[in-house]
Amino acid sequence: MELATATATSAAVASAARSNSRCFSHPAASVSWPSSSLAASTSRSLSTSSASTSRRRLHVASAAVELREAASGGGDFVRVKETPQPGSSVKFSVEVPTSIIQECYQSTLQEYAKRFKVPGFRPGKMVPENILINYVGAEHVQDATIEAILKRTLPQALSSVEERALEDSVRILTQFDDMKKSFSLDDVFRYDVAVDVAPEVRWLSEDKYKNLKVVVEIDDVVDAEKASEKELKRRHKSLGILRIVADRGLQVGDLVVLDIFAESITSDGSKGEKIPSAESTGFHLDTEENTNLIPGFLGSLIGIRPGEARSFPLQFPESFAQESLQGVRAQFTVVCKELFHRDLPEMDDSIAGKLLPGCTTIDEVRERILERCKEVEKTAIEQATDNAILDQLGRIVEVDVPHALFQEQGQQLYGAKLLQLQAERKLDKDQLASLSSQRSVQEFLKDERENITRIIKQMLAVGEIFKSENLQYSTEQLVKEVENCIAEFKQYDQDYNEDNIKQQVQDVLEAAKVLEWIKENCTIEYIRR
Repeated sequence: MELATATATSAAVASAARSNSRCFSHPAASVSWPSSSLAASTSRSLSTSSASTSRRRLHVASAAVELREAASGGGDFVRVKETPQPGSSVKFSVEVPTSIIQECYQSTLQEYAKRFKVPGFRPGKMVPENILINYVGAEHVQDATIEAILKRTLPQALSSVEERALEDSVRILTQFDDMKKSFSLDDVFRYDVAVDVAPEVRWLSEDKYKNLKVVVEIDDVVDAEKASEKELKRRHKSLGILRIVADRGLQVGDLVVLDIFAESITSDGSKGEKIPSAESTGFHLDTEENTNLIPGFLGSLIGIRPGEARSFPLQFPESFAQESLQGVRAQFTVVCKELFHRDLPEMDDSIAGKLLPGCTTIDEVRERILERCKEVEKTAIEQATDNAILDQLGRIVEVDVPHALFQEQGQQLYGAKLLQLQAERKLDKDQLASLSSQRSVQEFLKDERENITRIIKQMLAVGEIFKSENLQYSTEQLVKEVENCIAEFKQYDQDYNEDNIKQQVQDVLEAAKVLEWIKENCTIEYIRR
């Protein structure tokens, strides 16, 4: 039995919040520039979790440019110019004084002297600088010195955003080759670096999230009474015997096997190209289950007999699921291959046990089916309510979404999608490997940009409310859900990061608490459609 839920604008967030057990895989966020390990380690030292941005609404300096000096480990100062960038990013233009350059240069030589055994010099004996450089190679020494400078000065340069920098978002903008060309022991060393920071959530109304009015649209099929009658009818039909029809044409209630051909109709009325997606051979049509047919299709076939062919024009509706066919006029040619009607048993107590095992009367069957449908209806309405609330939150906030946060959330959603397909056994190992490629991930991020951005806005808004209203969840809940997620990853032999899983579960638990709070503190109107 299936019941359709209402409008699902944010099902990924809402269902996760409601079930408290949605697990996401977490591919590592990429870090740009040649020394990715250096940038990544610096980024991790600045922030422990990018998913927790909802708890850190810290503001980028309002000034367009901020100049400051940051002390290095030895007491010398690097000069830093901060410039806010789009996408909740901050650019740092760093100038390193010659004193720090010399210190890094000397420490690099000392390290090489320890690591290399230079011919003619006993271990531990001082090797003259020119001999050591000739042995190691001047270019290697220069590269290592630049690495040492970056390692020493990056934490100080980025110290102003230490509490709000997003993990794995540090990007060294200056090309390494340009650093090498401009490098000198006697001149200031310059480079540019950028980092994404926790975005500011800006509410569009003075009341923020207070006094919300939420309209929830419920599909007409989400009706327990109608759904139970439909389910009873479906079960009754399953007990019927198909009889071949030879003495009449098609009637509503029959089942017919068709070959369907379709060609587009041009503006001058002539035949155009074939429409493969609208064609089918051996298509089984239950005339009582025709909700997916385009308007006029079934009516054009009433009375058709086995072996008969009919041709008729129809127009695909503007709301048709396949965009390329919306509004298209087509000429259909349909051949009736076989025609059947159902010989149904009498709907009485004698078939109650066949309709629903354990039942002895039709009334009992109706009651139990209705009870199940009411449970599904309740769940569907809860789903639609959560979706409507999250959709409303996404519309009343503005967020300049950082690239790092977009990448992380998108990769989590894509990972969840792959995990679901694998759980449903729709992917073998080769297919999984292909879909896990960087190209496939980036195509998903591109196609789902709008949806991913909307989800991020909703989750950040949820985090703001959780913090502002001092909401809490129990440690026991957190531990239990983390264990459940880890078990799920192990079940499908998936790699996972326990810290990332813990953060994702925390976000889900927060969302559940916030949705519960909003339902108690807002006006909700339900509309059947």
